[in-house]
Amino acid sequence: MAEQPEVTFIGTATTVLRIGGFTLLTDPNFLHRGQRAYLGKGLWSRRRTDPALRIAQLPELDAVVLSHLHGDHFDRVARRELDRTLPIVTTPAAERKLRRWGFGAAEGLPTWQSHELHGDGEFLRLTALPGQHGPGVLDRLMPDVMGTMIDLVRGGTRAFRLYITGDTLNRPQLARIPERYPDIDAMLIHLGGTKVAGILLTMDARQGADLVELIRPRLTVPVHYDDYRVFRSPLSHFVEEARRRGIVQQVRTIARGETVPLTVPALAKPAVTRPA
Repeated sequence: MAEQPEVTFIGTATTVLRIGGFTLLTDPNFLHRGQRAYLGKGLWSRRRTDPALRIAQLPELDAVVLSHLHGDHFDRVARRELDRTLPIVTTPAAERKLRRWGFGAAEGLPTWQSHELHGDGEFLRLTALPGQHGPGVLDRLMPDVMGTMIDLVRGGTRAFRLYITGDTLNRPQLARIPERYPDIDAMLIHLGGTKVAGILLTMDARQGADLVELIRPRLTVPVHYDDYRVFRSPLSHFVEEARRRGIVQQVRTIARGETVPLTVPALAKPAVTRPA
């Protein structure tokens, strides 16, 4: 059991999360540099980086959290090598396809619905949150996407809360998240400013900083920013935007292969203030 919640960054949006006695894998993308991921509608993108780990090197997992079924989030390596008995918490549309592929424990959650993982004296509650992968009517051409709120509960008391954004743009429906979940310890934010045919499909630096100011987590860890050619907004742009707004002390960057805690010292104060 990890003494404190922590994240290991594998690449793209793929991480290993250790929260209490639970170990989760997010958005499994294990293609290597030069290999192409299928993004749907005949679109492909070539990977620029290597994952920090192979599937065979992963720790024992309790579940997979899958924001949506795109080839840079669940690739052909994951389809071939992941344990098909693992619970996969995802969207209803992704659940249907995963079950056809033999992943019988996939569970699709409608927005605001939850799935629980139980352990010794504690449990994780995983709740599906709103997300929108494309602007306007273009979103209908994209796979359904969800964010995920992960609550660790011990003895009836919440001990830790993590928000994973998924591949969403910053849209008005996300304002409901801090209304329902006002005390968020950490946020794993998907950035990259993904563009296809000039159309923004994931948050760039400005939208990412806007979301930090909206959600007000104690800590923000950016992922999903440089692994594919369709990613157009580098991490440095987000860090500089956070610095310009005076919220950079809330941001903890992470290198592929690195493990960092998802908590801040008890005396640290959030850098983003609530609006008057």
